[in-house]
Amino acid sequence: MQMLMPEPQIFVERTLAVIKPDVVHKEEEIEDIILRSGFMILQKRKLQLSPEQCSNFYADQYGKMFFPNLTAYMSSGPIVAMVLARYRAVSYWKELLGPSNSIRAKRTHPHSLRAIYGTDDLRNGLHGSHSISTAEREIRFMFPEVIMEPIPTGQRARDYLNLSVKPTLLAGLTALCKEKPADPMIWLADWLIEHNPNKPRLQHHITEKKHQG
Repeated sequence: MQMLMPEPQIFVERTLAVIKPDVVHKEEEIEDIILRSGFMILQKRKLQLSPEQCSNFYADQYGKMFFPNLTAYMSSGPIVAMVLARYRAVSYWKELLGPSNSIRAKRTHPHSLRAIYGTDDLRNGLHGSHSISTAEREIRFMFPEVIMEPIPTGQRARDYLNLSVKPTLLAGLTALCKEKPADPMIWLADWLIEHNPNKPRLQHHITEKKHQG
């Protein structure tokens, strides 16, 4: 008798990515690499941290010889913080980053982001969370307003899409094929906004005013 194996669960994780001050001008280029590597960018913001905020962010490095230089470097200019999501996001982002020392990365992982954009051990271009728990803490630090709800996966995700997305999306794609517009993406986006079943409907109340003669 053949036993049915349970469907494997795909765990979508979040991780924090930070483009450091000296490579912020490469933001679009780095973002393109991130997207082509299979990540979704859920949140993004540009900000500048004070030395005190940097000390709090890197609290686990407190007491190490490089700590003052690290906080001075990270507060020297704007940074770009991003919340990335994908299957095993933490480990895949760390792999894409390469070794923390950019000099070593250039030797052992020449195609990694730190090998490409980093300069040395301190100015290594980008930051990534070390673990899932660290990612949660760092995301809350950079995005205090974010709500860390679990990302639906497996059957839950399929049920949600089948119920809430597919009927409207299929109708829109059918209309798109009939119309054949020059810019199909813009046309479909406008169509979905117009035919959103959850779009609030304005109710117009006509009030009749009686004027005394």
